[in-house]
Amino acid sequence: MAGKRRRAGSHRRPLAFSAIGITLVGLLLLSLRLVPGSPLRSTDVQQAVANGRSTGTPTNRNSRPEPTPSPSPSLEPLPFAAQDLGKLDIKGWYGWSVLDKRTGEFIGSKNMTQTSTTASLIKSWIVADYLRRAADAGQTPSDAKLADATKIIRDSDNTRAQQFYNNVGRSESIKRLIKICGLTDSKVAKDGGWSETRLSPRDTARLGLCIDDGRAAGPKWTKWLLNEMRLVRGVGDFGIRKVFPAAEQKKIAIKNGWVDRQETQEMHVSCLAIGDTWTMGVMIRSPLNLGWDYAMANCQKITEALMRPAT
Repeated sequence: MAGKRRRAGSHRRPLAFSAIGITLVGLLLLSLRLVPGSPLRSTDVQQAVANGRSTGTPTNRNSRPEPTPSPSPSLEPLPFAAQDLGKLDIKGWYGWSVLDKRTGEFIGSKNMTQTSTTASLIKSWIVADYLRRAADAGQTPSDAKLADATKIIRDSDNTRAQQFYNNVGRSESIKRLIKICGLTDSKVAKDGGWSETRLSPRDTARLGLCIDDGRAAGPKWTKWLLNEMRLVRGVGDFGIRKVFPAAEQKKIAIKNGWVDRQETQEMHVSCLAIGDTWTMGVMIRSPLNLGWDYAMANCQKITEALMRPAT
C-alpha cells in the first residue's frame, strides 16, 4: 500500500510544475501587452496613449477647455429713446409711455402712472370686448354689427359706441379691461360713462399690447380689429403714427380720443398706437382756450421728441 501511494505522489509533481509554468507564461504575455513598442501591446491602450489619455488614472473632466458660448442675438433698438421732455414748450399736463413687446419693459415719463380720461380711445376696448364675448358665446356678429364696429373704430362714432357699451355691461366692461389686460393704475369712471374712463399712459401702452396679443378681442377677431385700427381716418387720424414715413404709418394701428372738459376748462387728448415691436400711450390735458388743434398737435410733438436719431 505504501508503494502505491509513492507512485501516485510521483505522478502529481509534474502536473503541478506544469500548472505553475502555464501561469508564469500567462503573466509574461500580459506584461508584454503593456510594454510600449511590444507587438503584443493592446491596441486599445495604444489608441488611448495616441489620444493623449492616461490609462492608469481617471480623466479629469474639469481640466477640459470649456466650449465658447454662442453670443445671444441683440434686439433692434426701439424707435424711441427715453428722454427728459422738460424743455418742450407745452402748456398743461402730459405723460407718455412705451412698452417693448419683445421684453415687456417700459420707458416713460416720471408721471406715466398718473391717469387722465380716455375719451374715444377706450372705444378700441369696447369693440374688442364685444367681439370676444360674442365668440365665447359661439355667436358671429351680423354684417350690420360689424359695419357698426367699423364706424366706431375708423370714424369714432359716439352713438354706435354707446350702444356697444350698453351691450357689454357698461362699467362691467371696464372692470374686465383692468383684469384681462393687467392694468394697475386705471379706474372705472364714477358715473360709468365710457368717455370718463381713467387710464394712465403706462396702462394705455398695456391696452395696446392686450389688443395686439389677442387677449382683448380673442383669437378670432384680433386680426380684424388691428386692421380696422390701421384704417382710422378723418379727424381721428393724428398723433403718434404721424411721425413715421407714410409707408410705415399704414402698418401702425391707432385709436385716439379728444374731448373738451368744461368743468375743468381743459382739453383732454389721449393717443394709443401699436407698432411692430412696441406699443405707446400719450395723454395730454391742455388749457381749453387753446383748442383741439393745440392738444392734438402736442401728441405728435411729444412723439417726435422721443424718436431715436436715424442711423
